[in-house]
Amino acid sequence: MNTVALGSSGLQVTPICLGTMTFGEQVQEAAAHAILDRALERGVNFIDTAEMYAVPAKAETCGATESIIGNWFARNPDARQKVVLATKVAGPARGMPWLRPEVSKAGVVEACEGSLRRLQTDVIDLYQIHWPARNMPTFGALYFDPSKDRPMPSVLEQLEALSGLVQAGKVRAIGLSNESPYGVHEFVRLAEQHGLSSVATVQNPYCLINRSYENGLDETCHRLGVSLLAYSPLGFGLLSGKYDATGLVGDAGRMSIYDSMRKQRWGRPEALDTARRYNALAREHGLTPVQMALAFCYRNPKVASTIIGVTSLSQLDECLDAWGTELSADLLQEIDKIRWEVRDPAQ
Repeated sequence: MNTVALGSSGLQVTPICLGTMTFGEQVQEAAAHAILDRALERGVNFIDTAEMYAVPAKAETCGATESIIGNWFARNPDARQKVVLATKVAGPARGMPWLRPEVSKAGVVEACEGSLRRLQTDVIDLYQIHWPARNMPTFGALYFDPSKDRPMPSVLEQLEALSGLVQAGKVRAIGLSNESPYGVHEFVRLAEQHGLSSVATVQNPYCLINRSYENGLDETCHRLGVSLLAYSPLGFGLLSGKYDATGLVGDAGRMSIYDSMRKQRWGRPEALDTARRYNALAREHGLTPVQMALAFCYRNPKVASTIIGVTSLSQLDECLDAWGTELSADLLQEIDKIRWEVRDPAQ
């Protein structure tokens, strides 16, 4: 894999990124280290994590994933120099009282210091806001409700905090996650207006059952030079085919293990029904569902890097082996035909 640039940050990353939110919950430390070793051996140089991981979020595992990665760096001193490391400061607590109530300047700085300690590193390559501080529809909510607006730290205050971390040498580049076209544009506009560090990336869901990125955010990112990091390319496992026969039960995947996951957008009946259609289409074309779903992101010019999440070495190898898969023009037309009919059931 050749590397790609993240915005104008100067960071060069592989187009496949290892996501780690299962580390510390489904994947314990020894297995996580084996996955990290294999990813590095196979050429992946990009790792993404967050202070609130592992997932599902719990007070007792908050920060566990970063600590697992930090221990891996401690045992493999050369590894830190070989990878681009991304993590995130949590947005305002969403049913997680153990997190800070708001993304204030002091809170961002405090969170960064905590991540640096757990990750056992002097610098974070890409530091992202996990979800917006302001009122907006996220994680499956569809409509903006201005009546829910509340006082909050401004975008400028958040940007000043992030820019200060860059100036202090604790962070190399900054990014956003779960953002809207308005949010990305506002961060870029204020950075230009006030001479602050600008955002290099936005990490949003992008997969066959959730292409909401293409509803305006794609143009925003293209014109502003912001790179997309696509998360959940397999739709929380729905696009792997493993739930086709049984539904969201009877499998070792997170959707069957955790009731809270089935209550999210990925657990909607419409999402599974649509995933089954895409999975059947893949098989009709001689591909596995994983190959088609990942190739849709891997080979998409709108995507800078695709974040894969795995719980085993075999899953990791399957995802990396899919890198060579290419989708024909006819198959892409059939994919778009399904999307035209059902749109984005896991938005």
